Amino acid sequence: MSFVKIDATEFVKKLASSDAVPGGGGASALVGAIGTALGNMVGSLTVGKKKYADVEEEIIALKEKSDSLQAEFLKLVDEDAVAFEPLSKAYGIPKDDPNREKIMEDALRVATATPMDIMRACGKAIDVIKEFAAKGSTLAISDAGVGAVFCKAALKGASLNVFINTKYMADKDYASKVEKEADGLLDKYCALADEIFGAVVAKLR
Repeated sequence: MSFVKIDATEFVKKLASSDAVPGGGGASALVGAIGTALGNMVGSLTVGKKKYADVEEEIIALKEKSDSLQAEFLKLVDEDAVAFEPLSKAYGIPKDDPNREKIMEDALRVATATPMDIMRACGKAIDVIKEFAAKGSTLAISDAGVGAVFCKAALKGASLNVFINTKYMADKDYASKVEKEADGLLDKYCALADEIFGAVVAKLR
């Protein structure tokens, strides 16, 4: 089933249930989509305003990037559920099965790939929101701040779904490579999201 095609009430109920999916990865992707959309709203409220005519073309381009990112995040909600399925099955393989280790390792890689994609998308979204916050309508500046906070939360949430998998990988070199990229994204974009939030607060208070 597609988790992005059910209503919000049902999605929340499924999150709260004992079902394996959707989980933290899918929820992080959805939060990323919402955060990106909030930035996009700032753009929508900027386009067509005489006061911002000099940045209109840039804002339109940013809105196109946001549209693409929103679609990517929503796709990742479902992809995360699909990616977790092989791992869920692998955990059920008897420990004395000679093929268990390889199956588990492959499943861990698959389950790690989607939250890494979510993290990368969060970084792109925060970059876009920074521009909306700096150049978009001041009447909607708070929404850019909320968008940055949401995308930071999505970034950190997705990272936990990376680390819970790399922790159990037998190939420590591969796990270290993945963790290094994840750490880099966290360092760069958590700081940038905080910068955006601080700039928005400074304009509001």
